[in-house]
Amino acid sequence: MSFPQTRLRRLRQTPVLRSLVRETRVHPDQLIMPLFVVGGSAIKRPITSMPGQFNISVDVAVERAQELFENGIRSTLLFAIPDFKDDTGSSSWDMEGIIQQTVRAIKKSVPDMLVVTDLCFCEYTSHGHCGMMHEGKLLNDETLELLVRQTLSHADAGADIVAPSGMIDGCIQAMRGALDDSGFQELPIMAYSAKMSSAFYGPFREAVQSAPQYGDRKTYQMDPANLQEALRETALDIEEGADIVMVKPALPCLDIIRETKNAFQMPLAAYNVSGEYSMIKAAAQAGWIDERKVMLETLLSIKRAGADIIITYFAEDFATLHRRGDIN
Repeated sequence: MSFPQTRLRRLRQTPVLRSLVRETRVHPDQLIMPLFVVGGSAIKRPITSMPGQFNISVDVAVERAQELFENGIRSTLLFAIPDFKDDTGSSSWDMEGIIQQTVRAIKKSVPDMLVVTDLCFCEYTSHGHCGMMHEGKLLNDETLELLVRQTLSHADAGADIVAPSGMIDGCIQAMRGALDDSGFQELPIMAYSAKMSSAFYGPFREAVQSAPQYGDRKTYQMDPANLQEALRETALDIEEGADIVMVKPALPCLDIIRETKNAFQMPLAAYNVSGEYSMIKAAAQAGWIDERKVMLETLLSIKRAGADIIITYFAEDFATLHRRGDIN
C-alpha cells in the first residue's frame, strides 16, 4: 500500500512514539571500557592524542573500576605499559606484572566487574611488534609458546576473559588447549578475529607506547581490503574454540561486522578504536560537530551493523547519558 494510505511519518511524531518503534538500542551492559595501566602509584597522566583518557597506576585503575561499575559499566579491558621491555616481552607473563596486579586488585575491590585482559606483545617488546622477531620477521609458532605463558598468568590472576590481539595463526587453539589442560575450561576467549592493519590505531600507540621500532604489522594484521579473508579468519577462530569474535576497527568495517554476524551468529564484539574516538573529540573541540549526538550515532551504527558488544572509550560518557535518560 502506498501514499497516502501509507505514511511512515506517523510513527515519528513524538519522542515516546519514536522510542516505542526503535529497532536498535545500545545499553551500558553491552559496552566495555578500556583502561591503560602503568607502574607506580597515584598516577593519572593525560594521553595527549585521546582527550579524556589517561595512563593510570594500579590504585587509580581500581578507583576507575569502582566509578565505572557504579555508573553502569560492568566490563573493562586492560592494557599495560610496563617499565621493562625486552625482545620477547617477558614482563607480560610475570605474575607481579602490571596486568596481573591490576586484575587481582580490581577483582578484590569490585568483584562483579568483568575484567578482560588484552594479550599481545607490542606493549611489552622493545621492538614494538606483536611477537618474537628474527631478522625483521615475526616468528609465528615461537610466539605461540610465549602467548601460552601470558594466557596462563592472566588466568591465574583472575581474568574473566582473555583477548589475544596479535593476529597470530593458531593462537586460539594454543590458548584453549593450555587453558583446558590447566583447569581453566570455563574461561572464555574473545578473539580479535578480523583485526585490520589500520591507520586508526595511531592514538592508541601513543597511549601504550607500542609503535614498531622498524617495519610495520602488515604481515600479521589484515589487509583492510579483504572481506572474505576476514570471514575465513573468523571461521578458523571459531573452529579453534573462540567464545566471542571481534572486528577491529569498527566504523571502517561496518560491512564486515554485518557479514560476520550473518555468517556465524556468534557473540560479536567491535572495537570503536582510538582514532575513531579522537576524531570525534577533535572535531567537537573545534566546534564542528555536536559530540554527544555524534557519539550516540556512532555507537548506534556499530550496534545496528550487528555487534553485540562494543569496546569504546565513550563507554562511561554513554552510561552517564543513559542513567540521566538523556538518550533519544
